Amino acid sequence: MNRKVYSKDGKELRDIELDDAVFGLPVNEDLIWYAINNELANKRLGTASTKDRGEVHGSNAKPYKQKGTGRARRGDKKSPIMVGGGVVFGPRPRDFSYAIPKKAKRLALKTILSLKAQSDTLKVVEDFSIDSGKTKELAGLLKNFGGHERTVVILKDDDPELRQVGAKLRQAGANIPWLSFLAYNRLRAHDLFYGRKVIVLESAAKSLCSFYTSDETPGEAAE
Repeated sequence: MNRKVYSKDGKELRDIELDDAVFGLPVNEDLIWYAINNELANKRLGTASTKDRGEVHGSNAKPYKQKGTGRARRGDKKSPIMVGGGVVFGPRPRDFSYAIPKKAKRLALKTILSLKAQSDTLKVVEDFSIDSGKTKELAGLLKNFGGHERTVVILKDDDPELRQVGAKLRQAGANIPWLSFLAYNRLRAHDLFYGRKVIVLESAAKSLCSFYTSDETPGEAAE
């Protein structure tokens, strides 16, 4: 797949060849759904908790005698049908996370990249930096690629020479609510899929092709 490389001003510079094995795959909606739901489940804290009648603080004494009052019989004030009593089948702390096959996750990410490339919402941009770390400077630059739409920028952070560049970009974009940054080898299906614009730095685009076409996955983190 042949794509244009843009300058940070939004002008066309040259062409770049992107691997069809990463950017030219058919869209697999089921796999995308599977990967996104896995990420959302893994982010759940699962800390919601309630007390049953055995954990509620209170007396075990009957509030009144069993018979002769004309009222319904009561065991104690901790009964679930009493105000301030225990909760029946309430939530308990639990772990919602689960693992999916690495090959399935990788294929889902490649499918999303292909979807973005085919819908023309993915742009390859020459490597740039915000040396000042100023949000205003980065926001002005992003206007050349779609304004205030939900945007994802894919960086190449594993190179020592580019790590400082990525740090400055993240600093500048920290106060932009509709902007998120991803490293090419630590993509998130949810952010990538729901991004209205995907900006891939030129160095990251080359690394994406080599990283997702290789059998080995060094440094890949399970999301």
